[in-house]
Amino acid sequence: MFIAPPECPVFEPSWEEFADPFAYINKIRPIAEKTGICKVRPPKGWQPPFACDVDSLHFTPRIQRLNELEAQTRVKLNFLDQIAKFWELQGCTLKIPHVERKILDLYQLNKLVNDEGGFDAVCRERRWSKIALKMGFAPGKAIGSHLRSHYERILYPYNLFQTGANLLKPTLTNDTKDTDYIPHDLPQRQSVQPLETCSIARRAKRMRAEEDCENRPNLRRRMGSYVPFCNVLAEKCMCRCVCLSQVDQYMCLVCGSGSEEDRLLLCDGCDDSYHTFCLIPPLHDVPKGDWRCPKCLAQECCKPQVAFGFEQAGRDYSLRTFGDMADSFKSDYFNMPVHVSLVLVEKEFWRLVSTIEEDVTVEYGADIASKEFGSGFPIRGGRFQVSPEDEDYLSSGWNLNNMPVMDSSVLTHITADICGMKLPWLYVGMCFSSFCWHIEDHWSYSINYLHWGEPKTWYGVPGYAAEKLEWVMRKLAPELFESQPDLLHQLVTIMNPNTLMNHGVPIYRTNQCSGEFVITFPRAYHSGFNQGFNFAEAVNFCTMDWMPMGRMCVDHYRQLNRYCVFSHDEMVCKMASKADTTMDVALASAVQRDMTVMLQEEDKLRDKVSKMVRGLSYRHAEYDLLPDEERQCSKCRTTCYLSALTCPCSPGQLVCLHHAHDLCSCTSSELTLNYRFTMAELYPMMEAVTLRAESYTYWVSHVSDILEAKQDKKSELRSLVVEAEVKRFPQSDLLRQLRTVTLDAEKCAVVAQQLLIGKRQTRYRSGGRKSQSQNLLTVEELRSFVRQLHNLPCSIRQAPLLKDLLTRVDDFQQSSEQLLSDEAPSPVALQGLLDLSLGLDVELPQLALLRERLEQARWLDGVKGASVRPHSLCLDTMRRLIDQGVGLAPHSSVERAMARLQELLTMSEHWEERALRLMEARPRHCVETLVEALQEVASIPAYLPNCLLLKDTVDQAKDWLQEAETLQLGGRIPVLDTLTDLVSRAKAIPVWLDPLARLDSLVFDVQAWKESAAKTFLMKNSAYSLLEVLCPRCEAGTGPQQSKYKRAKDAAQCSERNSARLDCLSDVERALSESKDSASAMATLAEVRQKEMESLLALRASNESKLLLAGDCGALRVCVCHKAPSGAMLQCELCRDAFHRSCVLGSNQDPLPNQAWVCPRCQLSEKPPLDRVLPLLASLQRIRVRLPEGDALRFLIERTVRWQHRVQQASAEGVAVTTSHQRWASSSPTWAPSPTQETNSMSFYTEHQCIPLTGKSWLTNMADLWTIIRMFVHSSVLIMCMTFMCGYCYQNGVACPKKEAVNGKRTKRHMEEEGSKRKDKAKKPRKKKPKLNKERSQEAKGTSSLTATHSDLSLSDSDEDFTLCAAPWCREPEGKQVNWVQCDGSCQQWFHQVCVGVSAEQAEKEDYICISCTQPDHTRE
Repeated sequence: MFIAPPECPVFEPSWEEFADPFAYINKIRPIAEKTGICKVRPPKGWQPPFACDVDSLHFTPRIQRLNELEAQTRVKLNFLDQIAKFWELQGCTLKIPHVERKILDLYQLNKLVNDEGGFDAVCRERRWSKIALKMGFAPGKAIGSHLRSHYERILYPYNLFQTGANLLKPTLTNDTKDTDYIPHDLPQRQSVQPLETCSIARRAKRMRAEEDCENRPNLRRRMGSYVPFCNVLAEKCMCRCVCLSQVDQYMCLVCGSGSEEDRLLLCDGCDDSYHTFCLIPPLHDVPKGDWRCPKCLAQECCKPQVAFGFEQAGRDYSLRTFGDMADSFKSDYFNMPVHVSLVLVEKEFWRLVSTIEEDVTVEYGADIASKEFGSGFPIRGGRFQVSPEDEDYLSSGWNLNNMPVMDSSVLTHITADICGMKLPWLYVGMCFSSFCWHIEDHWSYSINYLHWGEPKTWYGVPGYAAEKLEWVMRKLAPELFESQPDLLHQLVTIMNPNTLMNHGVPIYRTNQCSGEFVITFPRAYHSGFNQGFNFAEAVNFCTMDWMPMGRMCVDHYRQLNRYCVFSHDEMVCKMASKADTTMDVALASAVQRDMTVMLQEEDKLRDKVSKMVRGLSYRHAEYDLLPDEERQCSKCRTTCYLSALTCPCSPGQLVCLHHAHDLCSCTSSELTLNYRFTMAELYPMMEAVTLRAESYTYWVSHVSDILEAKQDKKSELRSLVVEAEVKRFPQSDLLRQLRTVTLDAEKCAVVAQQLLIGKRQTRYRSGGRKSQSQNLLTVEELRSFVRQLHNLPCSIRQAPLLKDLLTRVDDFQQSSEQLLSDEAPSPVALQGLLDLSLGLDVELPQLALLRERLEQARWLDGVKGASVRPHSLCLDTMRRLIDQGVGLAPHSSVERAMARLQELLTMSEHWEERALRLMEARPRHCVETLVEALQEVASIPAYLPNCLLLKDTVDQAKDWLQEAETLQLGGRIPVLDTLTDLVSRAKAIPVWLDPLARLDSLVFDVQAWKESAAKTFLMKNSAYSLLEVLCPRCEAGTGPQQSKYKRAKDAAQCSERNSARLDCLSDVERALSESKDSASAMATLAEVRQKEMESLLALRASNESKLLLAGDCGALRVCVCHKAPSGAMLQCELCRDAFHRSCVLGSNQDPLPNQAWVCPRCQLSEKPPLDRVLPLLASLQRIRVRLPEGDALRFLIERTVRWQHRVQQASAEGVAVTTSHQRWASSSPTWAPSPTQETNSMSFYTEHQCIPLTGKSWLTNMADLWTIIRMFVHSSVLIMCMTFMCGYCYQNGVACPKKEAVNGKRTKRHMEEEGSKRKDKAKKPRKKKPKLNKERSQEAKGTSSLTATHSDLSLSDSDEDFTLCAAPWCREPEGKQVNWVQCDGSCQQWFHQVCVGVSAEQAEKEDYICISCTQPDHTRE
């Protein structure tokens, strides 16, 4: 399992740091060179446009077979190829055996056996189990014997052949389970281009099942057959057939005989013949497949290995077609979308490169010249048109086209355009395409930028561990380095990082994403692979710190006989030729050090050659004009520049001075020393560089002397700084110090002047706060500033004045410390110190404390003032003070005040919430609970609105309870308005009031009673109120046609009149509500009745006179339509006005004969019978509440009873009056006037019509009633008489007897009562007797008198009245209806239960109090 190495450092420069790439790289170099590689993320927003010409970019990629890249895997594959070739030459096929379900590692088995001393030694000492353990097999499974068998069968013959011995076993027996091995044939494959149809993304098994030998032609040949065969050797390419006639031409090379042709074998390599029995050892059968003789076998197996390299693909790709292929490969390989986990791809890559069982082939577009196709970065004069906002990328130092040739790069002094070093290379990768372990040419820096695509995974080794990595790879794969000593410079070999880390090589990794840079440092080995399709660009660069490494690299290349990319000496000499003021001093120092080494070595070599060769010729050579391949050392391939040796015997060849003996074998006198510069020319060049470097030394000395002096040399300091900038001296500590001193001196002079003239004063009057736009000096800075002025190498004239300022600041600080030490400083004193600080243009640390203490002092004063006035200390004030206190700096006094205030706020909020909950509680709390709560609240010194509201609520509840108690104990029956107002006020009080339920029930009962009364009296859709119907009318002539708005207006006008007047219904209602008792209410109603009678009589007289005096009927206006009379008219029996039949009656509503008719305006309501009204009054008596409607109903009943008494009186007098009934004649509208009426008679009749009740009379028939009425009324109008309950009722408008038997019985009883005397009766019992028998009731009826008045009915406590019902409206029940109930009040009178509306059950269980006892102050009329 692959374990990822640690991550390399990642740097994210700021825009300022990113501006200079070389300065930033030099800054991060101490950290990054420890890991060899690092990653740099540009600032956000740095996104150069992609400038490469995608359409014209075509390239031929390299083919990479992953398992051939890894060093150890390639060694195994080479070994298996040799074994397979060996057995193939013997006519056998190599098959890899399986052990423990795994393919046996033959290379490891062969290596372990050789390390243990060989096959014989291992067998002799029985070490096969040990070898099995080393190969990773579990012990105890007899694996060793299997390994011995496989080794002896497959490897041992090959090892014997390597020693030169003949084969003991010429045949190779295989198990059917073994797997075929297909040789790689690396040398042949590298020289052959693949076909166009080859699949790039193939993933095939290297091992495959065994194929029959018959399927492979030309693997078996035998003499005498006609089967053709072909020679596999390159030098023998013709085919030949062997015929029986040609057998005699073949002779056995061992015995020299050509006999036994069927046993004669022909070598497929050299065509030599051998008898099978002549071979050592002899062959029993003809071998299958091709067969090689011992001589050919030795020749084929001993061929040297060819250097490994990548083969080029057989097709050309564009960027688009390569991307399609790459994405398709990755998607097909992982069987998922292209975006696969980076960790998964990384582990799969290292698995594939380490296995011999799987071949995965990928392609890599590497080392594509940007000069030909264009760089990914925009360049000046390029094909890509850069937008104005992207022009900065043309000159950016991070543009890889600019970085190698910048002034800070050493490579800018190389004139040649070197692809890959000075010109960027492009890289187009796909999944698994890799770059192997390598270091950059000349051990230079490299920088790689990923323009777009999937990430690139990097592995790096620090430069100090480069030799360690080389040693480990040589140790683990020595076979590869034997054939290729410079293998690591070929970029064709990788090795698993885990393997290297296990051998002590430090390795770091990173994933480079698009838009990121990866920088490699000198001699840092690096490798990696691509996660998918991407496009990258890379280039080299060299800084001045690289120069010693570059010279070491040239020496290293010389030892490896590796050519150089450029001449290091030539570069140094060109740099030395420019040693003027333009060269950086630090670079001049680096060039001086490198040139000193170069000249010492060159002088030493020239002296050595001159001593070695006598008569040495010298010749000047312009090597810088020659191409590099014409001036390479023929021995070490080093590019010569300063000098070289040539000989006439070897034209076109030269050697460096290090290899003077390797040029030729001629005499020394014929050698020629070719030089570019003489030593006399080289030393002045070095002197110029030295002078440039040493000019800095003089400057350093001069600056040091000045900085140590105490003189006024400010102008000279500035000139030294200018000189350093002009001569581009290095950024040394001394220069930084000089700049600092100079800037400090100038700054000190400016700041001192500003401090003294007060230009820096920016404080506010309110507290000494400083402006945000300008910073002030702190006290320590001022003190340090004064010291700095004293220590400057120049004098400042403002120094004494600043010292005085410092003294005043010290005095201020002392005063501040004394004031701040007080526990409770005065705000006035604090403000005074803050005002004093306005004159000190210094950042004083005490100012913040003084402002804090000032805010604290003011806050404490506010808290104290609020506590003194608790009536104004509300919750908002406490919260505001707490919020202000939270923002204050911590202090003991503030904390104590905050604690008290917070406690008070918490308590206040608690009681506010509790008071609110008490008032909103359901069910409501009683007064006692609220009083207890208020007692606790009384101790809180704060203004609490809810608590005050609770207190007001309690006071209202107490007042209400007192008022309710007074109402109950006052002895008077409450008035409805008073009771309603009391209930409504109680409901608004959020307190549980015990009497409320009972009072509310009374109000509800009253409302129910009013609704019942309204149903009884009011007609359907009536426009009148109940009180308006029950009370006597204040004005006559008003009817339903009068609008509500008019009545309301009249009511409003009436309310504005004198309260003593009763001109409208509202006056009556107000008078009834304000009456103290029933007597005053009855008096008021009597007054209204009187007005009603007067008004009606006047209205009747007016209407009658109008009708009598009307001479012209056309001018007369009658009826509700106010039109002239026409046709048959109807006349109202009450108002005496005339009405059209069509206006007041329907089609079937004609009045019947002898039926009184009342107009709609006079008929205010229904006239219910008295027996329906009496229960209403009885139920109202039980409610015990006075209301205007109840008084009006009582008055109405009494009025009805009085009217009945009057009727009885009239009946007793026997007055006979004749009446006539007339209507408007249909033929003539003339009116027949009636005689003048008497006032009393008219009043009697009018009152009868005004009473909205059907009264009860003791008259026996309708004729008696008309007789009495005629006594009072003498007119020609149709009078509608009242129908009494017990005698008559209206049936279809006609009065008729109800029951003859009953009427006869009543007549008989009355007659008997008139002729007999009353019997003596026992005294009235004292206790309540709810029920009496029928005989007693009838006895009481017999003793009653028809002439009894209303006042007589009210008497009590007499034996004569014992059998009489005390109710003025007695209904005289009979039979089972005669049940009695006694009043439980003060009168103790007896009543019929039906007369007072009491049921038998109520009389048995409840107390009954008559209306006289409930209203004791009432005086009967």
